[in-house]
Amino acid sequence: MTGTPQSPDPAPAPFGPADFQLVLLRRMADFQPGLAEEARHRLGASLARQREANKRWQAMVRSPRSRGALARYRSVLGPPRAVEARAIGDLGCEALLWPVPLWPDLLFEVLAAPDGAVWNEWLVRAPGAPGPVLESPQDLRPWSATVDEVARAFAPVRPMEGTAPTRWRLGFTASGRGYLAEFTYGLLQEVSVRPDRG
Repeated sequence: MTGTPQSPDPAPAPFGPADFQLVLLRRMADFQPGLAEEARHRLGASLARQREANKRWQAMVRSPRSRGALARYRSVLGPPRAVEARAIGDLGCEALLWPVPLWPDLLFEVLAAPDGAVWNEWLVRAPGAPGPVLESPQDLRPWSATVDEVARAFAPVRPMEGTAPTRWRLGFTASGRGYLAEFTYGLLQEVSVRPDRG
């Protein structure tokens, strides 16, 4: 009597918006592990699921068969909530915006060139959502503000290279002291005092 043939392993569930949020949290945990863990629990996801989501995302990013970043975002996040024409200097581009349930007042924005190349990808304040009141560096709490909001509140700022592709830094001066603001995917993570170098 022959054995029953084993059925193949079930295909993994499609990578969707919840998995993408776990990827965002994985990067933010480098700065804010406590906040990232609380948010992961709100998603009802285990640490193992987050690791798997990050692994799958990295595989998609690095795949030689990848259709490009813009196609990847459309596949993972679905149709954008809005598509807006933008101009950066003399260059025209499109801003594609998706909701992010973990942060209902924010949208995930992808700026894409006419040929589909992605120029930037980060979190921005949703139109009509109230932004934070930023009057002093003490108002800069983790996850409270976006790059644009900090740049406007503490102008002039010095954009600085981040320590990873998903990170940004802004240097600014307030009350005679120099500060460095760190962002992941465009969302504020921490602020430190630094000597102002002009």
